[in-house]
Amino acid sequence: MERWRKSSYSGGSGENGNCVEVAFTREAIATRDSKAPAAGALEVPPAAWSAFLTTITPGGPATAAR
Repeated sequence: MERWRKSSYSGGSGENGNCVEVAFTREAIATRDSKAPAAGALEVPPAAWSAFLTTITPGGPATAAR
């Protein structure tokens, strides 16, 4: 898996630093809980991730990538 990323809005440490982390590869986009990274990740194909972002983000994935 590639490098895990999390929002800069999640804070640096402590309880407020917990966030969903995301990693990108050619085959899948993975998400995991930053509080329990060893618990595993949910992986979805890129097309499913794009559809998810389109559903939850006003303006779609291009807006979310900014």
